[in-house]
Amino acid sequence: MYIKFSALIGLLFSSLALGGEIYDKFPNQISANDKYVFYSHGHTIEGNITTPVHKRWGIYDFPKIKEALADDEYNLIAYHRLLNTDPIQYAKKLAKDVRALIFAGVKPNNITLLGFSRGGGMSIRASNELRLDQVNLIILAACTGPIKSNSRIKIYGNVFSIYETSDRVGTCQFLKDRSKQVTSFSEIVINTGKGHGAFFTPQVEWIEPVKVWISSKSS
Repeated sequence: MYIKFSALIGLLFSSLALGGEIYDKFPNQISANDKYVFYSHGHTIEGNITTPVHKRWGIYDFPKIKEALADDEYNLIAYHRLLNTDPIQYAKKLAKDVRALIFAGVKPNNITLLGFSRGGGMSIRASNELRLDQVNLIILAACTGPIKSNSRIKIYGNVFSIYETSDRVGTCQFLKDRSKQVTSFSEIVINTGKGHGAFFTPQVEWIEPVKVWISSKSS
């Protein structure tokens, strides 16, 4: 009796699972009840090495970042881009993948685009491509000059921005101000003293608020 009951409970919790997987490619099977987060890394990772060393910011530890971002509450999709990936085309791929999830029945507010630096710029462009007011967007030190100078690029939906005080890449307020379809916007500043390299490793200063925010915005 105990064995049967345990098996039943295990089956029940399995059917209610909302994530926990890490994908380096778009999933072959989509669960409409699951939550999905796309993490787009910075430029330093582009290529074949998953832990490259930047001459100024040190090791960019892609595997550990993925491990730290992973959560039972959602599935993490983290592509390893080719060297010199075209940002516009990649943003279109992200938008296409988001649409594929929605077509499969995933609620838009259960989808989050998360990107750092160049990957954050691509996530911003994907938001502009989608123009959906429920898809979530997290920007990590990505509101750079090219984004600021292109007034046609706007963001949509629920937006969360994090930047580092010792980094030259700062606030995304200008992007929010010109984007009228932003459902919600919040921004925090961290102070690790590591500059842009603060996001090269899974620092608790940004990992923890990212995961808390994702949890608060999905349903």
